[in-house]
Amino acid sequence: MIAEIQQEAATKMQQAVDHAREDMATIRTGRAHPAMFNKINADYYGAPTPLQQLAQFTSPDPRSLLITPFDRSAIGAIEKAIRDADLGVNPSNDGNAVRIVMPQLTEERRKEYIKMAKGKAEDARIAVRNIRRNAMDQLKKLEKDGEIGEDDLSRAEKALDGTTKKFVESVDEVLKHKEAELAEV
Repeated sequence: MIAEIQQEAATKMQQAVDHAREDMATIRTGRAHPAMFNKINADYYGAPTPLQQLAQFTSPDPRSLLITPFDRSAIGAIEKAIRDADLGVNPSNDGNAVRIVMPQLTEERRKEYIKMAKGKAEDARIAVRNIRRNAMDQLKKLEKDGEIGEDDLSRAEKALDGTTKKFVESVDEVLKHKEAELAEV
């Protein structure tokens, strides 16, 4: 029973770290990368469709991205979705593909993005700690019901604390990587 609770908590904590990593990937840097468009949907024949399913992304150079739709009729919808996403980029359509040139980030904008990344990291840390708290509540309930002893609870708590620490450090590592990426000129 204890092992199941610990395994479930570790799985949920990993999901929280993965979610933080995905969220941080959407924060724009001076570099063009397809992950910026992960959460953008284009209206394709009346249905919201993720851009990754509509087009191929290539990066001819570090600051530009070329989005080539599989179906040319979707080019207008892709361009509109990118413009409406408010990423701070201006897509241009040449009839065959959508080209995006990333503007150079100002120092003020970099600081703003770093602040945003820190906020997302803190949200992930809070999620990890909430998962720990819920697991501890389950363990304490088991002890109260007499299913486990005090020593078992103590060992489980130490193991859970170690797991929590490991995942909080993972979130910090993701944040550190994103801050370095944003600070790079």
